[in-house]
Amino acid sequence: MGFHTALGLTRVINASTTFTALGGSLMPPEVLDAMREAAGAFVDMHELHAAAGRRLAELTRNEAAYATSGCAAALVLGVLAARTGGDPRLIGRISEGAAGEPDIPDEVVMHAAHRIPYDPAVTLAGARVRQIGNVLQTFDWELEAALTERTAAVLYVAGSHLPPGALPLDQVVRAAHERGVPVIVDAAAQLPPVSNLWHFTAEAGADLAVFSGGKALRGPQASGLMVGRADLVEAARLNGAPYQRLARAMKAGKEEIAGLLAAVQRYVELDHDALARDWEATVAHWLAELSDLPGVTATRDPLNEAGQPVPRVHLRVDATPDRVAAAITALRKDDPAVAVLPDAPLGAARGLWLGPDQLQPGEAEIVTAQVRRHLGGLAAD
Repeated sequence: MGFHTALGLTRVINASTTFTALGGSLMPPEVLDAMREAAGAFVDMHELHAAAGRRLAELTRNEAAYATSGCAAALVLGVLAARTGGDPRLIGRISEGAAGEPDIPDEVVMHAAHRIPYDPAVTLAGARVRQIGNVLQTFDWELEAALTERTAAVLYVAGSHLPPGALPLDQVVRAAHERGVPVIVDAAAQLPPVSNLWHFTAEAGADLAVFSGGKALRGPQASGLMVGRADLVEAARLNGAPYQRLARAMKAGKEEIAGLLAAVQRYVELDHDALARDWEATVAHWLAELSDLPGVTATRDPLNEAGQPVPRVHLRVDATPDRVAAAITALRKDDPAVAVLPDAPLGAARGLWLGPDQLQPGEAEIVTAQVRRHLGGLAAD
């Protein structure tokens, strides 16, 4: 903790989730070792991207793969790939600011139910979102009507935590492919299960899927993984560094590439059943230790905030939202600080979530003690 102490920062125990604002996840030793080794030598970056991509594709059972500087960067590169097909003439014209030209598609179709804070990735790629449906429902004819000669891609955001108003992925893929339009799946936080690394592409038929490297994979926070169709992955690579093109700023360094590769290899080889048992043990501990708090109702949820099979505990507090907010804030200001997930924006939350998957050994007990201290008696005050 020397680095953080020197900057006057407080250690944070992450009982929330893999939020970027908390640094994503913690990298295991094999990832750090790979990054350290990569940092010790120069390498031809074109060759590194190609070689790492081939190995990542093997590990994830995909045609091709590409290491990016984050999942948002992967979205930008995916849209650029769909717009240009890797044609250097189109890449050059886009880089020079060409817009509204008939041979360069500039629309990305998205469901209203899939509009998220990462939509600007589409704009950064020089395109615009064409929205279909509403958060309650979308009709097939709305998708079909939106697919025109201006359509570069359909961007599909995966996750059961989203509103239910989108068409099923297989239906979207079928309709888009009938018009020759690729489908890109934003699967940033859609791990576990490990099978999602190939499900969206090899099984569901999407052309590209993109994942965060710094969440469940526990790779570098500034890394992302793109998998899917070989020609589109190559088109994405031709739009990025070390080429001097529009996505040059979204540079994945040799250290991030090495770390991501080590993280993916580690993840596919993990004993995921054992990991799930560890999470369940922590959840059971919290339920046993926190259910007796006055005015607090503790329940188990089988899914995390992204709709993935990571169990967590919900603590509903019989207190006003301002008092719940004060308790959550006090947890964050403690030493060590404990980050939890409010069940609504602060000021409206009536409780909080505790997640086990980012804890280090011994931290579950610290979370228990500090939650008891800050929530105990809250309802009675």
